Amino acid sequence: MQEEKPVKRTTIILDEDERRYIDRLIEEGREPGIKPLVSKMLDVYRSMGIYDWKYPGEYYSGISRVAFVNVEFINIMLRFIAEEKWREVGQKIGEAAKISMEASLDLQTTDREEWSEVFKRLRVQGFGDFYLRDKYLVIRTPFISNHKFLAGFLEGLLSVQLGVKTLNPPLIFEIAEQ
Repeated sequence: MQEEKPVKRTTIILDEDERRYIDRLIEEGREPGIKPLVSKMLDVYRSMGIYDWKYPGEYYSGISRVAFVNVEFINIMLRFIAEEKWREVGQKIGEAAKISMEASLDLQTTDREEWSEVFKRLRVQGFGDFYLRDKYLVIRTPFISNHKFLAGFLEGLLSVQLGVKTLNPPLIFEIAEQ
């Protein structure tokens, strides 16, 4: 019979404002409870390398500097790039993301076996919810809804060719056979 290990407990003392904030998140149904909230926070803390961040304003995820920008910032930049270049620009940015993930996280983005970890990274970084369904990539709630740019980004990141199946979110791309 296997011996049970005792459960380790940790007590933290929260300020009154912090406790009210957590209680409100739970009451509003945005969080199921304190333990799942803390677990989620630790997952983000670890996966984003927050322990290495220099506050305020200097944030790194591995070798890559991170900036928090709103989607309008990206959309304005894309408007100043010729439409026929959107996919190519996306590919170049995807290639840069590929190098960053490989160097920082040891993720081989071209290996389909590791795509779930790549998609988790993209989700944590706010790019949206990515799902692989057979030969389709589905992106719900994409941060960048420009299908040409996003197709190029994923092609550069994953080293695949994609066919665009939808023009508006949720975006669906068909992975071309190699």
